[in-house]
Amino acid sequence: MKVRFSLFTVSLFCALCVSCENPADLTADAEVGPALEKAVDSGPDGAAKWTFMDNSYIEFTGSKVNGGTQVGRFTNISGHFTIKDGEPVGNDHKVEIDMDSITTEKEKLTAHLKNDDFFDVPSHPISSYDVTSIKKTGEGQYDITGNLTMRGKTNSVTFSSTVVRSETTVAIRAKFDLKRYQWDINFKGVGENILNEEVILDFNLEAAPAGS
Repeated sequence: MKVRFSLFTVSLFCALCVSCENPADLTADAEVGPALEKAVDSGPDGAAKWTFMDNSYIEFTGSKVNGGTQVGRFTNISGHFTIKDGEPVGNDHKVEIDMDSITTEKEKLTAHLKNDDFFDVPSHPISSYDVTSIKKTGEGQYDITGNLTMRGKTNSVTFSSTVVRSETTVAIRAKFDLKRYQWDINFKGVGENILNEEVILDFNLEAAPAGS
């Protein structure tokens, strides 16, 4: 009986540990530092700006210390990549996010995320990611560095990405986590709903030649 009880206790403890796992532990940490100066490099001759398509979005996942996640999505993304021969070149790449386009599965949560506890959308309606450098690390693989401005605060953020090309589009995919406190999003949660400081960002940005 004692052995059975011990095995049950161990199993229950393991289940509790798994349920409370921070999902950000399973994603790569972005490298965050002070904002960087930028001298625009439009790339070599023949490079052109490709603008974002309507199916572009940025998803984010927050989590609670005691388990559970909340997923949201920004659906109104504008900006451009600079592309030559299907690859990003130079550093003239910029993403602008309409913060009011945030969606979640819960209307009350969506409204809360828009207020001063989180994104403070009335005061900061646009967030942006302005690329300062791109480094190719392998076939279709790039390390991207740029200034992320959110809630009026700017930090440099570096993450790894994958470029997916077709005959008519170029898409950049990236998934990483960063600490929201670095952009003054300091709401800790209430009662048992204490929030982890890490937030996962999932970039799904697709572009086509301007005017296409």
